[in-house]
This record gives sequence, structure tokens and C-alpha cells, in this order.
Amino acid sequence: MDQFARTQLLLGRDGMEKLKKARVAVFGIGGVGGYVCEALVRSGVMSFDLIDDDRVCLTNLNRQIIATRKTVGMYKTDVMKERMLDINPDADIRIHKCFVLPENSSRFPFDEYDYVVDAVDTVTAKIELVMKCQEHHVPIISCMGAGNKLDGSQFRVADIYKTKMCPLAKVMRRELKKRGVKKLKVVYSEEKPTRPLEDMSISCRNHCICPPGTQHKCTERRDIPGSVAFVPSIAGLLIAGEVVKDLIAM
Repeated sequence: MDQFARTQLLLGRDGMEKLKKARVAVFGIGGVGGYVCEALVRSGVMSFDLIDDDRVCLTNLNRQIIATRKTVGMYKTDVMKERMLDINPDADIRIHKCFVLPENSSRFPFDEYDYVVDAVDTVTAKIELVMKCQEHHVPIISCMGAGNKLDGSQFRVADIYKTKMCPLAKVMRRELKKRGVKKLKVVYSEEKPTRPLEDMSISCRNHCICPPGTQHKCTERRDIPGSVAFVPSIAGLLIAGEVVKDLIAM
């Protein structure tokens, strides 16, 4: 019995073949990206590039599918790859322990990707991914802000220029317009962000628990967003659904 038999009942044999032959790059293996990887490998996608330089932190346990007490301190790409291979041992998974930046984006084989998922945090990285995908004619879907949100039902799939309320989407609209980008599929929330409490008794700024040698600590961030278990997962699953739908339609 094929482990994807139940999926094939809905997507058909041709659809499953398209997923099997596709290579998807997921940039950012966190609260959103982890659920993207989980859903795609369970859907029958066989080939992946996973890109992230973070290690699992204790504060990731509240929302990231790869975060457990046993995985704290491990590279997220390593943990995600092992989990995905437990689901499908035949998957081809390449990992890149780095963050995407304008100065290193040329090292990624965009011409090999059938789809790119942007689940990174910074505008600079998001813009770079969009421009690289446009250059190589690769479809991309970007996640807008999922932090400081409490209502998962307010996530939408839309073109970036039709988004509203999301502060990150507003910045992206402005920057993409400057660069002549006509469209970008995104997942975003129409919920007004909740301002996180200023509780210094639990703040990472005063109580950093990142493992020694961590390159990018929370203490370096201008704002540390609040998060819950049920919001990033919804965004990630919505993205995965769009990727599957688009790959089958190709």
C-alpha cells in the first residue's frame, strides 16, 4: 500500500506524479516554515532544499513543530530533515545552514527549484527572494507577519497589492513597487497586531537562553514578537496548500 494512497484519491495519479517530481525550496524553518515542510512531505513532494541558520531555542517550543526538549540547541534544518525522512525515507532533502542575504543568494540553485516558499523574517531577505525568483521564473509564495496575532481565522491568500492591515505587507508593497514587481502571492492576516506586553521578567533581553555560539540572538532584534501555537501553523498549512495546488496545475 502506498503511503500517499489517501491523497491520490483526491489529487489523482497525474497530480501525485507532479508532486513527486517537484523540488521545493523552503527559506526559514520556523513556526511557519516547519509546518510548510511537514505538510508538503506528507503530501508527496519528494525533493526539498531547507534553508535556515537558527538552532532550536527553548522559546520555540510554544509553536514550532520541530521544537521539543530533545531538539533544543540543534540546527533547525537538521531536525526538520530527520523528521521529514521519518515520514518519507525516500525524500531527497538538501540543507543549507545559512540565512539568505543579497550577498549569498547566488549560491542557491534557483534554476532547479519548481517552487520557493519565503518564510523568513526580514524584508531584505524577502525582497531578495522575490527578485531571484523573478529572474529565474520560479513561482514563489511569501508569508507576511504571523507574530503578535491571536486569530488564525483571519489569514488570507492574496496578491501583495490587495493586502490590508498587515504592517509587513505594507512595507513589501512599497519596496516591490519600487522594483517594478507586478505581483506576488502572499499569505497574510487581516487581524490588527496585538502589542506584546513589556514583561522584562521573562524577556529574552534580560534572560537570553540561546545556546552558546548562536549567531543571531533575540537580543539583537528591535522588537521581540509574541506568538502562540495555533497561528503560525495555520499560515504554514495555508502556504503548503497553495504550493500543492499550484504544482499540480503546472
